[in-house]
Amino acid sequence: MQDLGNTDPLISSDQRIPYKFDDYLLQPFDIVEINIKTTSPELNELFSVITGDISSNMGMMGGQGGGDVFFMNGYTLEENGVVELPLIGEIKLVGLTTKEAKEMIENEVSRYVNENEYFVRVRLGGIRFSTLGEFNSPGKHTVLQNRVTIFEAIATAGDMNVIAKRNEVTLVRQYPNGSQIHKINLNDKNLLSSEFYFIRPNDLIYAEPLKVREVGSGMTFIQSLTLVTSTLTAFALIFTFLN
Repeated sequence: MQDLGNTDPLISSDQRIPYKFDDYLLQPFDIVEINIKTTSPELNELFSVITGDISSNMGMMGGQGGGDVFFMNGYTLEENGVVELPLIGEIKLVGLTTKEAKEMIENEVSRYVNENEYFVRVRLGGIRFSTLGEFNSPGKHTVLQNRVTIFEAIATAGDMNVIAKRNEVTLVRQYPNGSQIHKINLNDKNLLSSEFYFIRPNDLIYAEPLKVREVGSGMTFIQSLTLVTSTLTAFALIFTFLN
């Protein structure tokens, strides 16, 4: 191998970009795990009627099927943002963080159980999102993590193909009062400090094709040129045959 001397193989930026991560607010149709444990076996049996042991089921099914476990055993917020819990009844969680939802449920549980004799856990059933357009594996995805970057989401969808427009990706994000469309440049380092670096549940990511797609249906310019040339040759042969 060629001797390159004492050159430093590490090429990096000396700028460290801080994250911007806002607490997620629960929205209608979100799936949450609500786990309530008390010192009373009778109450534990009542509270576990729906939830069961999600962690145990996830271990048996593996990460790929974990999202389905949350769907079957978690609580889905209704259109009005309400869930119905055993003994407690209906409770509205929409617009709250998971920490605020936990505190609200603890207040309700404290009506039946003494202080320090119960435990409440509230967490999202993974990050669910969709990918459309120029992805190698588009579709619906679930990542069983609390935080997922947009690059991790793209990797989950098999990365973008060679004709994807990476400097203008469309992200449709849901908010408590509606949905909003955002345009994202994956090549811009400022993305790392924006609110779009971490995706949120129910985000939809659409990768637009480059202009080369307009030339033909090939994945590259050479493939498209070959397709156009083959088409013109076929028309020429037909024209010659007819004359």
